[in-house]
Amino acid sequence: MTSVGEALLAGLKVRGVDVIFGIPGVHTIEVYRGLAGSGVRHVTARHEQGAAFMADGYARVSGKPGVALVITGPGLTNALTAMAQARADSVPMLVISGVNQRASLGQGLGLLHELPEQAAMIRALCPSFQVTGPEALERCLNLAFAAMYDGRVGPVHLEVPTDVMGLPAMPAQAHVPVRDLPLPDPAKVKTAIALLSRARRPVILAGGGVRGAQTGLQALAERLDAPVVQTVNARGILPFGHPLSVPASPSLEQVRDLIRDADQCLAVGTEFGQTDYDMYARGGFPDLAGMIRIDISPAQLARHGAALAIHADAGAALTALLAGLGEGISDCDGAARAAQTRRAARAALDPHMPAQLAMVEAIRDALPGAIIVGDSTQPVYAGNMYYEPGRSGGWFNAATGYGALGYGPGAAVGAALAAPGVQVVCLIGDGGLQFSPGELRTAVDEHLPISFVVWNNAGFREIAEAMASVGAKVIGCDPSPLKMAPFAAACDLPFVSVACDPDALQAVLAMPSSGPRMIEVRAD
Repeated sequence: MTSVGEALLAGLKVRGVDVIFGIPGVHTIEVYRGLAGSGVRHVTARHEQGAAFMADGYARVSGKPGVALVITGPGLTNALTAMAQARADSVPMLVISGVNQRASLGQGLGLLHELPEQAAMIRALCPSFQVTGPEALERCLNLAFAAMYDGRVGPVHLEVPTDVMGLPAMPAQAHVPVRDLPLPDPAKVKTAIALLSRARRPVILAGGGVRGAQTGLQALAERLDAPVVQTVNARGILPFGHPLSVPASPSLEQVRDLIRDADQCLAVGTEFGQTDYDMYARGGFPDLAGMIRIDISPAQLARHGAALAIHADAGAALTALLAGLGEGISDCDGAARAAQTRRAARAALDPHMPAQLAMVEAIRDALPGAIIVGDSTQPVYAGNMYYEPGRSGGWFNAATGYGALGYGPGAAVGAALAAPGVQVVCLIGDGGLQFSPGELRTAVDEHLPISFVVWNNAGFREIAEAMASVGAKVIGCDPSPLKMAPFAAACDLPFVSVACDPDALQAVLAMPSSGPRMIEVRAD
């Protein structure tokens, strides 16, 4: 007999799921029974938030949904922060949880892990589906995978009552998820081609929605001779050193000058969020009412005025534009405009940022093909303002959008599992490390090639400086840091401590390492 729990795991496997992150509990035993012989690898986190962050990192690097399996009640509420981060950054994530037996739901009987209405709580954030019986399993899986990719990608929740998990179920059906991507309106594509053909100073604004459409974006930028301004989630969309790349935040006035001077802006897959376009909340962003905007989400298109709004998948729209524009290459001084913007933007960084940025670039130079997964810490903030990754997808973090602290270790584990053999660097502060220290043990258990680089400034320095800058008394910003050497030893991690010096950090990172390690940067 195949139980619902076993059929659930088989159903995930036929939908392309190879890895699940989770922590078992008494409410999910029947689902865990399905793991045996399923062909799905289970990775044990130390906290459900960490499990969901692992799913996030795995999804960003693999391009496939990240899946977390958690218990009813506290397991799910622990995962909520990571689900909110995934929603903010359009990351496909499936969180599967238990829920108490059907007859008890909403009754307030004081059962273990009981919530008043678990699914209703989740639906305020993302879609939630309940497997009400064996006959509903296949339908719920189909709905969950469809909802993950319905318009703007994001998280989805699936819950299974404890009295349903062990019931007999039909074996999983062969299933290939098909994403129905919206195609651009040909009339709007024709209008966009006419506008772009007349442009002499075009600029492209690229957001996270261009992930997966790198080839088309690069080809269009080169065809138009247009500088490409990249938000954090689009960094690395052009190859390292590409002359049209502007890997600097549009929060910087020098990047805004480039945009202001453009006679045509094309915005692709970007929501114009404050943490990308107005990090310091100063206002004054250039008027983009004349832009051409491409987005997969009608809701996003409705939030900002545009001369031409194209509802479409980024890849499909870029392909259509390229076909209409033809093979000729424009001469719009794009490389010179991009180079001038890069120089001006870097020179205008806040005084403390160049030294921090130099440390990030030391990581890139020591490990050119590495993926840097950031937490909310000073060198990551600096990198978000100006940093060019050494590889596509080589820079992502939670210091924009939702801004969840403690994201880095779990996401780095997921990233390393999604890209076997690739060096991964988790760049995290001493404060953020104390949010999720247990996930370093998961890296040890899985023997993953992750370098945990800890920026130790003995507190929440970024917040302290923000308080001081507005004349507020600095309170709560000096939590004592971990003693890094004994902590690393407790985690069975090789450990090195270096001063805040790019050459020293680069030398340590260049040393061969096949498994996880910790490197402290003394930033005080």
